[in-house]
Amino acid sequence: MLEEKAVTCPYCWETIHIDLDLSGGSAEYTEDCHVCCRPILVMLRVDEGSGAFRVDVRAENE
Repeated sequence: MLEEKAVTCPYCWETIHIDLDLSGGSAEYTEDCHVCCRPILVMLRVDEGSGAFRVDVRAENE
């Protein structure tokens, strides 16, 4: 199941939309900003019971 989420790039501060695959459960991965092309660390936390999720992003080198 894919979910789209708006996040703010920690480098250029632009709002971008990323697609999250909730079917795989919690995950951490790197995705490039669609505006400035810098690598963003995406931390996805999925509650298996309720299906609720939380996503945090930060600069890759933080």
